[in-house]
Amino acid sequence: MAGANSADSSGEDTREHDEGSDEPLKRDLVAGLEKGLQVIEAFDQERSRLTIAEVAQLTGLTRAAARRYLITLTHLGYMRHDNKTFSLTPMVLRLGQSYLHSARLPRIVQPLLYRLAYSLGEAASCGVLDHDQLVCVAAVSAGQLVSTTLQPGTRVPAYCTANGRILLANLAPAELQQILARARPEAITANTITDVERLALEIARARAQGYALVDQELELGLRTMAVPVRNFRGEVVAAMNISVHAGRMKLEDMVERCLPAMLKIQVELGALL
Repeated sequence: MAGANSADSSGEDTREHDEGSDEPLKRDLVAGLEKGLQVIEAFDQERSRLTIAEVAQLTGLTRAAARRYLITLTHLGYMRHDNKTFSLTPMVLRLGQSYLHSARLPRIVQPLLYRLAYSLGEAASCGVLDHDQLVCVAAVSAGQLVSTTLQPGTRVPAYCTANGRILLANLAPAELQQILARARPEAITANTITDVERLALEIARARAQGYALVDQELELGLRTMAVPVRNFRGEVVAAMNISVHAGRMKLEDMVERCLPAMLKIQVELGALL
């Protein structure tokens, strides 16, 4: 019967979106879920407590809609309400833990990262790109606490980190150009590269040499070196770094002392991912 594949018995259109298109049909999206997640994402380190009006402004929702989402999230346990402000509760961590516990990458990387860190006596971590940010998905301190950012779930700007830079270096040229075009680097330390053209040169250098070195651009005293992590098809799926305190190791010594061990782990991960 004509049209039998495009509608069910209730008359609802069940056709899939066009083959070759990654965009779902608008009617297949749950707008309420999208807006609820936007409300959660409005809270961060600088905005730990927000009023209804502030959430509305940050998310583009009306004040009435923001109020309903905040009340719903409070009822579900993801928010707490104190006078006129709202803040996140620890229950939000369940969302991140679901990824860390279910995703294949952190489970495979963690034991090899442990071996790398303890063989060198330095902290190691693995991260992935999320838009313009680097998200840590696995970390091992090896008794060296050099940075509070080296723990799973931490987000930092990609442009001033070794993991972030090596991941940017392995993006498609058009995608990298889009990121650089909207980049507004801030001087987090006196060493942070804020000039976009110079940043592009550093990314190109990382691509050419196969590793990235960053000297105290995210935190004073923190030096990092990163290499890409590839799957068995050769696709870059993450980045792995070693972090040292500037007082313990010179930048040039990191290449000599740490890079061979990192490349060995890189090869092992490529066979497992």
